[in-house]
Amino acid sequence: MEPASSPVSGEAGAEAEAVPPRGATQVLVRRRSLPFSSDSPLAPGSRGGGERRSTFREDVSHAAAETYLVTRLAFILLRYLGVGYRWISQLAALIIYAILLMPGFIRVGYYYFFSRQVLRSVIYGDQPRNRLDLYIPRDHTKPSPVVAFVTGGAWIIGYKAWGALLGRRLAERGIIVACIDYRNFPQGTISDMVSDASDGISFICETVGAYGGDPNQIYLMGQSAGAHIAACSLLEQAAKESRGEQISWSVTQIKAYFGLSGGYNIQNLVDHFHERGLYRSIFLSIMEGEKSLPRFSPETVAKKLSPETIALLPQIVLLHGTEDYSIPFSASETFAGVLKQAGAKAKLLLYEGKTHTDVFLQDPLRGGRDKLVEDVISVIHADDADAREKDALAPIPDRLVSEWQIKLARRISPF
Repeated sequence: MEPASSPVSGEAGAEAEAVPPRGATQVLVRRRSLPFSSDSPLAPGSRGGGERRSTFREDVSHAAAETYLVTRLAFILLRYLGVGYRWISQLAALIIYAILLMPGFIRVGYYYFFSRQVLRSVIYGDQPRNRLDLYIPRDHTKPSPVVAFVTGGAWIIGYKAWGALLGRRLAERGIIVACIDYRNFPQGTISDMVSDASDGISFICETVGAYGGDPNQIYLMGQSAGAHIAACSLLEQAAKESRGEQISWSVTQIKAYFGLSGGYNIQNLVDHFHERGLYRSIFLSIMEGEKSLPRFSPETVAKKLSPETIALLPQIVLLHGTEDYSIPFSASETFAGVLKQAGAKAKLLLYEGKTHTDVFLQDPLRGGRDKLVEDVISVIHADDADAREKDALAPIPDRLVSEWQIKLARRISPF
């Protein structure tokens, strides 16, 4: 049978329950404390009047602590990178790129810090970076679909707030988005990142009902390095589940996986990343050595999965721009082919002429109907006629950055 939804408690500290999924697999239920009371403005069915879980001052204090940690780790990272022309030029390009798009970032940042629809830094695990941000729709009349989103950042600079623009756009269309933070290198290596992502997904599956989410409509999504990490978590969980091992969440709870601009055969990307400035020595350190590359290459792993494991996988939708130079679109193309050959339900969507950051940043900052957002929503709302009717009448998002700034940023982008 399918996992049942977690019952919603009306008091802070209530504990979510979970029901084992179909088959004999045992789902390990962790007891969670919910971070807000029933009168919170973000509690299901609430119309305001409660206190937020954390104040702006507390968030700033947490951000300061994280900044100190990241700064300290950055100096450790420099020992791996060294100081070379390629690294310095990439850093300079990144700074100019950010300055050009700053008007949009400021507006998104204001939404992130001051919107009552954003619940920041919800703790989901025991590690320092085990936090997630929740973007909650205004309409609480019925349970909402949920997207668990793993952000990108070259396994080094990933942060949950990078998903703020996507979170805002999907929340405006009635979808809850949970942006999962995770340890980056050198604070952690790839196995730590996959473990953190899996713990975040487990938390979402177990507590989603308490945030107004529909436990029968949970989707997993990742962008760039986050797409790779999320895919590793999904396949690892499917393999454990098919072997009857004890698990904390079930692959059957995930309706679909969206992989945006991801790399799925890490063995084939080592040289490519080295040429792009992610040097071989540091990348192999992130991936725990050359011998571990097959283990953390979802494409390689998928070829070895049993038919029983493949049957557990949800629909897999891979999205990629054809002018992506950070991770070539052939990475998604090949992975889709391997999945289909193995018997999985896989779909490939290519965006002609789009770069690594076009589909995730520049296009949404332009305003208007965004192709990526519409494609994701079309899958999530495929079986909901009422939601599709609302989609057709949804307001057009405003432009956040001037066109000349976007075009110049696109030319300068180091991604």
